Parts: sequence; C-alpha cells; structure tokens
Amino acid sequence: MKILHISAECYPAAKAGGLGDVVGALPKYLTESGMPAAVVMPKYSLKFMHNHDFEIVHRGTVRIHNQYFGYTVEREVTNELGFPLYMVNIPGKFDRPGIYADPHTGSFGDSVSRWICFQQAVLQWIVSFAEAMKPAVLHCHDHHTGLIPFMVKYCPEYKSLANIPTVFTIHNGQYHGNYSWDKMHLLPFFDAEARHFLDWNNTINPLATGIKCCWRLTTVSQSYLEELTQNSNGLESLVGHEWHKARGIINGIDAEVWNPKTDDYLPAHIKRNNVAKFKEENKKELTKHFNIDISRPVFTFIGRLVGEKGAEIIPELVRNHIRAGLEGSFLLLGTGDKQLMETLKWMPHEFPGRFDARLEYNEGLAHQMYAGSDFLLMPSKVEPCGLNQMYAMRYGTVPVVRAVGGLKDTVIDVGDADGRGFRFLQLSWEDAYMAVKRATEFSRDKKAMDALRKRIMAVDFSWQQSAQRYREIYDELINL
Repeated sequence: MKILHISAECYPAAKAGGLGDVVGALPKYLTESGMPAAVVMPKYSLKFMHNHDFEIVHRGTVRIHNQYFGYTVEREVTNELGFPLYMVNIPGKFDRPGIYADPHTGSFGDSVSRWICFQQAVLQWIVSFAEAMKPAVLHCHDHHTGLIPFMVKYCPEYKSLANIPTVFTIHNGQYHGNYSWDKMHLLPFFDAEARHFLDWNNTINPLATGIKCCWRLTTVSQSYLEELTQNSNGLESLVGHEWHKARGIINGIDAEVWNPKTDDYLPAHIKRNNVAKFKEENKKELTKHFNIDISRPVFTFIGRLVGEKGAEIIPELVRNHIRAGLEGSFLLLGTGDKQLMETLKWMPHEFPGRFDARLEYNEGLAHQMYAGSDFLLMPSKVEPCGLNQMYAMRYGTVPVVRAVGGLKDTVIDVGDADGRGFRFLQLSWEDAYMAVKRATEFSRDKKAMDALRKRIMAVDFSWQQSAQRYREIYDELINL
C-alpha cells in the first residue's frame, strides 16, 4: 500500500454516517488511479465481520496504563472492496454490537481507552513493517485517529514513523473526542515538552491534536473549511492558525454503487434516458412501504434525526405545509432523538396519506426513496459535505437544502444559471417552508421539472475528481 487510511468506519463493513461512505470509496478510486491504498479499522461485532473471512497478518500487545490488551491485525481475504481492508481485533474493546454505542444499552463507558488502544495497535503494526513496505502517507480520519499525527512525532515507541507524512481529515468538527487530563495515564509515554500539543482548553483534545500535528489538514468541502473558522465548537482560532496547511475537497460518491442503470436495490432502472418513467415506476414501489399519496410531489428526508441535521423543524414544516392547502406528500427514514421519533410516530395518523415514516436504518429502502421521490429535504444545521444531495441528484431527485457547508458548494439554486435545487438560509421551519413551497410550485411545470432532473443527473459527482485532488496532496507530501 502507498496510502493507509485509518478510520473508525468503512462502508460496507461499518457505517454510521458519511465518514463510512468516504473511507469505503476513496481508497478504491485511488487504487484504480494507480496509487494503491488500504484501510485499517477496528473489528466490531457486526454482520460484515461475521459473514467474511479474515487472515491474521500481525499479532501484538498494547499497554493501557497497567493493563495489557492482546490484538491481531486481520485482512479480509476476498479483497471485494477493491482495496485491502485490515481490521484490528482487540478482544474486550471492539468486539461489541455497535460502532460508537450499543444499539440496545447506549454509549460505551470506555471510549477513551478504546480509541487509544486502536491507534497504538495500528502504529505498532506499521512499525513492524520492513522499511520498504511502510506506507508513504498515513491518512487519519476524525478524532478517533487524531492522536496518530502526535504519536509518530512525540511518542518514543513510534518515532521511527516520524518521517511518514500524515494527512488529517475533519469529517465533523463538532465532535472532538476530548477528555480530562486525569486520563493522561491511558496514553503511551510521550516527550514531556510536547504536552501542549495534546491540550486545548485544559482538556486532552484529539481533534485539536490532529489539527496541530498533521502535515496536511483537509475538510470535506471548501465552504465547511471556511465555516470551521467561525463555528467548530471552540477550535475556531486553531483552524484559522493552521489555515496554511488546510485544503477543502468535496467528497465524491461511488458511481458504481449509486447507478440508476444497475442499482440492485431498485425495482426499475432507467432506460433510454427516460427519466419520467424511471421516477414513475420507482415512486409506485414506495407505496409498498409507505401509506402515501404519490399523485402529489413527494418530499423525502433520509438521515439521522438529530439537531445537526435540522430534523427538529420537520414536524412544523409538514404541518404548516399541509394545513396551508399546498400540494406535497412527505416521507421520512431515519432514527435518532427519542422525543422527535415519538412525535413522528404519530404524524401518519394526523396526516394519513400525506406523511409517513420508517424509524429505522434501511440502506435498500433509502436507495428506493432516492429513486422514487421528487424532492429531498436537507435542512441541516451543519453539513460538512453531504452525500445525500449527491445521491438524490444521481437519481433525478431535486434537493431542497439549507445553504451550509457542502450543500452550499454542490446545490446551486434554480434561480441562478445551471440551478440544481432550492436553497434557504435560516434554520427554521418558516424558511424551509418557503423553499418547499417554491419547489412545489416549480413541479407543476412538467417540462421544466423534466429538464431539471436531466440536468442534475448529468452532474459528475464521482470520486475520480476528488481522488485526483487527494493524489495531488499525497504527491506533494511524498516529494517534500
């Protein structure tokens, strides 16, 4: 491998959000472009791990204070993802039915030691490589791997890796993974004079540490990089200080997985560029899963039901839209805040045929909803890049988005030249209501709607362009 991606998620092995999608696609496109890449991640007790075979390539032991944890590094044998996938198996730490929390009992109580253990195991494994086999770049993702750029520079055990360039990508700057200094004893030995690299606001802050110590900092869109200097949960000044090494690169989507011509999840594929028929046939399929009136424009929300996604405005948006006598049916797929889920659970009874929800994670149904809907709602409070709007456009579904982060970079309002969707500015049901109203009125012009669908389906959101920008960063670092 030339590039080693170190991550908590990688689709389809383990995914909680966009991080998994990115790490599951970027290495494949890098490898196809001639820059071999691999992924290493924890081995959770999830379906993918149980249904695939692995071979052990390394054994070791990690010390966390006065405890020792044996681990193995295992490679998935089929290479079916298009790149080597390695998993760090740490019994007692990651062999649990969840990535960040148990789906039944909630958050794990030992998250700090879990991620310290994982990062050390990865570095021990790399130290064991023959010099000629070591990766040319270590690409770390989010706070779960934010200590690696620090460890290779300032931990004696890993200093043999200090000359390997590190890239650190922030997928979500709201989560820092920070913890009190009274947990310092969980860390490996480090140079005393380097303590300040770990500290931010009197806590050990892995996200801040990654930003400080990496060779190159990237975020998943240029607009999000700029937003981090204004709103990054306390790291605004740090991001500004490290601006000289920062780059914003919009994510791509896997055009093979998200292909309206071949997607196995879809009951009907697009043929002879007949978008109208494609949408009609897939819209009918939605009636098998939802009680919904598809004679009206169908608006869909797919994602986590949390404040970050602006999900809390959906009930009032739907109520006011329907009570105003406007056209439109609404579908929702996702899980999250329990109180919001309780509200959404009763809304199908309040608005039969006009609103329905599936409060679950369902990858196949999500594909069908992208294909069968007319519009996709993304009222995000924070959206570093956003992939859902790209999936939607790939399937001819018009995005209705708040102009923030990657949504601002990828969705041009229809009021401008080459428009792709409908934008609004404020995180409020009132502002979203006006955008939905505009979309509803626009949909009455079948000719204009068909032209818009064809235009957004032709936009190239594939990973090739994004992978090339990453290659330029890697080449720059390798040749320093």
